[in-house]
Amino acid sequence: MKLSDSAIRSAKPKEKPYKLFDGGGLFLLVTPAGGTWWRLKYRVEGKEKLLSLGTYPEVGLKDARRRREEAREQLAAGIDPSAQKKAVKAAIKTDATNSFEVVAREWYDKYKDSWVDHHGKKILARLENDIFPLIGAKAVVAVTAPELLEALRRIEARGAIDTAHRTLQNCGQIFRYAVATGRAERDTAADLRDALSPVRPTNFASITEPKTIGALLRDIDAYPGNLIVCAALRMAPYVFVRPGELRRAEWSEFNLESAEWRIPAARMKMKEMHIVPLARQVVAILEDLQQYTGHSRYLFPSMRANSAPISDVTLLAALRRMGYDKDTMTVHGFRSMASTLLNEQGYNRDWIERQLAHGERNTVRAAYNYAQHLPERRKMMTEWADYLDGLRSHDRGRNTKFPG
Repeated sequence: MKLSDSAIRSAKPKEKPYKLFDGGGLFLLVTPAGGTWWRLKYRVEGKEKLLSLGTYPEVGLKDARRRREEAREQLAAGIDPSAQKKAVKAAIKTDATNSFEVVAREWYDKYKDSWVDHHGKKILARLENDIFPLIGAKAVVAVTAPELLEALRRIEARGAIDTAHRTLQNCGQIFRYAVATGRAERDTAADLRDALSPVRPTNFASITEPKTIGALLRDIDAYPGNLIVCAALRMAPYVFVRPGELRRAEWSEFNLESAEWRIPAARMKMKEMHIVPLARQVVAILEDLQQYTGHSRYLFPSMRANSAPISDVTLLAALRRMGYDKDTMTVHGFRSMASTLLNEQGYNRDWIERQLAHGERNTVRAAYNYAQHLPERRKMMTEWADYLDGLRSHDRGRNTKFPG
């Protein structure tokens, strides 16, 4: 006699487990604790086996019968339902441990120490915000090019074309890591090489006309803002380091007696130590600033938390308040300013490139780059600082020449 829903609902626990049969090997096991388990009894190669089909009422009578029929179809095809169920569970577990997100985070942990901290955080943020929500849970070997492209298209739709390309590059690195560790067969990202909109090259706005530079320097001197921000802005044109390197500068990196700033490799974009010779003008700025922030870790501590440096928008906001819009001048623009004028004045290009800390692709040579052309760079930085002072004081435009 087949089971009915009413018969199952009226079944009460007894001292010992008992079975309610529905036919075809399907039965409901009622335990003394009140548990109700669907079981299917079947034979494979003459051996009796049991397959669990779930619990009642989570799995109703109708669903239990459907699962029984599916198991019988597997048996007819020569498949052991119990073995198949174990294989599916194993595959799901494998997918979970080898998902794109798991592999990506493993890759990130392996390489993060080779990146500047804020660069690594940007990579992880791109993955967490735009990639993991769409393909993170899928096995890395099963991710298709169209699925990855869909995630990248969403980044493009925000107008962040460059970010889309950088994210694709990171995904390619993850796929290649998965191949190297035996969890993928190929780099799926390679199929999307020409699928994204091309990046439009952008240059950081910069002032390179000497007369206008003089006006900018006078505006910085007259800026009525916070003294820490004023000091950072006054220092920026003399040293022309990257904005992140400037605002994260630490007192421990400076030797004012030898007039030298040594930025550790961990804070540099190219992961190699960088020496910045300090002109007398910079030393004077630092000696004055030391009275106010010398007790802090950072030269330019945040006004909100002394344990952190000023934010990446603080200096930019100051330029904007001075009237310099995004198409006129940026903090990064001090680098372009120095590069343009130093090249125009005929300084050795290798000195300039080394002082700009542009990376050396040869890793053996890169290890010695920090001191390369140092005497010549000291002279160049001194003359550059005196030239800026001349523009500020005399405003003689193109007729102003470098000293010496």
